Amino acid sequence: MFKHPSIKPYLKTHSLVPENQETPFRFIQTALVPTNLFYRRNHFSYPAMLNHWLPINGHVKTPLLVSMQDILRLPSKTIKVTLECSGNKRSLFEPKVFGEQWEKGAINQGNWKGVSLRTLLEQAGLKEGAAEVVAEGYDYGKRTDSDQVHTFARSLPLEKALHPDTLIAYEYNHQPLPFKHGYPFRLIVPQWYAMASVKWVKQITVIQTHFEGPFQSTDYVYYPYKENDNDAFPVTTLNINSTIQLPLHMEFLDTGKHLIKGIAWTGEGYITKVEVSTDYGQTWTNAVLSQDRNKYGLVSWSYQWSVSEPGEYAIMSRATDSLARTQPAKAFWNRKGYGYNAVDQIKVKVE
Repeated sequence: MFKHPSIKPYLKTHSLVPENQETPFRFIQTALVPTNLFYRRNHFSYPAMLNHWLPINGHVKTPLLVSMQDILRLPSKTIKVTLECSGNKRSLFEPKVFGEQWEKGAINQGNWKGVSLRTLLEQAGLKEGAAEVVAEGYDYGKRTDSDQVHTFARSLPLEKALHPDTLIAYEYNHQPLPFKHGYPFRLIVPQWYAMASVKWVKQITVIQTHFEGPFQSTDYVYYPYKENDNDAFPVTTLNINSTIQLPLHMEFLDTGKHLIKGIAWTGEGYITKVEVSTDYGQTWTNAVLSQDRNKYGLVSWSYQWSVSEPGEYAIMSRATDSLARTQPAKAFWNRKGYGYNAVDQIKVKVE
């Protein structure tokens, strides 16, 4: 008897140089996303030279140069963290915005093992007046708005840098950190959009002022207006969000029972409720939330839908968290297309 070959999911490519590919969001689970399905977001080509030594310098009492062996000897922790590109769902903005047209797959969840950045900063000793901690990556190149060569570098305010769950990670899903996701060291910043989780960390520098690198002061900033920079503010904490994974957008369905399922997440607090509508938002019904929840992770949800009348239907999902934040009907439009989190919607046709 002929057997159909098994179907394997693949990343969807947006660009090859630099490599930007997104996860097939239907396969994102609340357990772990395997390395081969982890979305890839890069501003430059992959770095050609890396070092297994990590300098901790700047406004510290005792500058350090720690090796991988030094870090492996320090107390470690493993945390499950959702990483979402701030441009996730950018293609859904109206009016359209420029940039990588991510759909719904620039998001990931996995187990990260490493040492708290706080441990290293305490060993170095912060001097009075320390304000921010800069993580600089080995990846570099030219930007379209400058002739200069820039490395990818971002800063954290001291409070976030000293949070015990802000990690210098060296393992992903119980394996050595993959090269394309930051080997040998990656900063992991739970609850913030993934641009903060700098890959291929070259050095950590404590500074007394506000960091003004282009990936801090130009990119990863919400610009509410198309024509000017008024009222701009930085991209930081994840917005509350949800995604419908099944059924698929524009799918044909039979009458009868269908499982509607998806994921939800938030940057503060935890998900308390996901509601589903099958009538263009006129009525909403609570979905069933999974029990495998964790502090920084995704929540799975499901809803059993019985449909007896043929026709076209809009299926919508909206999440609410413990801080009473609920997905808005319309996303906050901004010029660079960050933080899209409007009520998710797909359409299906029942025959």
